[in-house]
Amino acid sequence: MFTGIVEEVGTVHSIDVESPQDGLTVRARLVLSDTRLGDSIAVNGTCLTVTRLDGDAFTVGVMPETLRRTNLGGLRPGDTLNLERPLQPESRLGGHFVQGHIDGTGLVSAVTEDGTALAIRITAPPHILKYVVEKGFIAIDGVSLTVTEVDESGFGIGLIFYTQENVADGLKTVGHEVNLEVDVLAKYVEKLVIH
Repeated sequence: MFTGIVEEVGTVHSIDVESPQDGLTVRARLVLSDTRLGDSIAVNGTCLTVTRLDGDAFTVGVMPETLRRTNLGGLRPGDTLNLERPLQPESRLGGHFVQGHIDGTGLVSAVTEDGTALAIRITAPPHILKYVVEKGFIAIDGVSLTVTEVDESGFGIGLIFYTQENVADGLKTVGHEVNLEVDVLAKYVEKLVIH
């Protein structure tokens, strides 16, 4: 979760969108003061996962879906970027408000390579899908992820290389049943509108 208030302007050190680990390296100072591997940083408003820390720079993996939807693919060394760390109510929220209250299960129905990322298709029941929106949040086996597409039978998500390496294998295995938790805000909105 972010506020949209830029904390620092960083500089592109290098960009290699074909590399699963090297992706985009940004020189910064302030946002690195308490950043750890796996944390999120908003880079030009795009939430990205820190895959490497190196003194005055951090690296984030950038998957093809991100490149299709943002301006990051056109970056060059020396370009400047708006940077923001996640909102801290008391501690960092790098994804969304995940309560750990499972709403149901789905099934991994397809796993395909999407450049260095994995595009994963989840088949889910209607009572889950009514809360799933493109570019919205969903927790899958406790992992906060962004929905890349949705239709009447399921939805897709993308996993950058870092996430692929740091989540349980089930999420990457066709036929695996996964726990699903939808964004609680969608349920509150429904309750307010219907009742």
